[in-house]
Amino acid sequence: MTDFVNLLPAFLLVFVRVLAFFSVLPIYGHRSIPAMHKIGLALMLAWIMIFTLDAPLLLVDSTYFLLIIKELLVGLMVALIATVLLYAIQVAGGFIDIKMGFMIANVVDPQTGAQSPLMGGYLYTFALLFLLAVNGHHMLLDGIFYSYQFIPMEQVFLPFGQGNVIQYVIKTFNLMFIIAFQMAFPVVGSLFLVTVALGMISRAVPQMNVFVVGMPLNILVGLPLMIIFMGVYLMVVQKLFDEMILAMRTLMQLLGGA
Repeated sequence: MTDFVNLLPAFLLVFVRVLAFFSVLPIYGHRSIPAMHKIGLALMLAWIMIFTLDAPLLLVDSTYFLLIIKELLVGLMVALIATVLLYAIQVAGGFIDIKMGFMIANVVDPQTGAQSPLMGGYLYTFALLFLLAVNGHHMLLDGIFYSYQFIPMEQVFLPFGQGNVIQYVIKTFNLMFIIAFQMAFPVVGSLFLVTVALGMISRAVPQMNVFVVGMPLNILVGLPLMIIFMGVYLMVVQKLFDEMILAMRTLMQLLGGA
């Protein structure tokens, strides 16, 4: 009991980092999960990790409060960069919705509370289920545990002033849009050919109202394309998960000063 009392300041730091991870991280940070469950899971993991990590004995002074802020920022930033990459699926769904005409029927995303694309929510749900199927949620927990190898608990300041951290964050945002475009390109490109064919028909048959025919035709062609696309989509999502884990690891290395 005395050992745990000495480790209590370090335990609180671990708890802050884990809870910050869970507030933003995919799956764990979903709004449908009650806040009390997130806090309880964070407490349980922090309790397990504090006896596994080589935790230093810390004093509660002015530096300790800086360590709390640092742990909060580490958890939020590393989890946010993973969430941003995973939201490439939502952006790809928005591209598809624009071409299929589903952008008119935006739905409310239960995770963010904002309007999200119809196909984006559909693809994002499949991605989360696939993440659970390949034990990706365990890999995210590994990222929380091994973050202390890159960013020690006693490190007070984060190198925000270095250009490589900001440059990598901007590069990750750019990568998210590139992945979204590549993910949506098979369906969007095929529907673009449908639009070109409709343009040729309108020139050949001026009496036909292309605007009336175009929207149901895009949906009629787009839905079978989505069925064909799903097989390739899961392969792309698996590659996206690898990029997400790599982005988390690289950002932790940069924040640790490596």
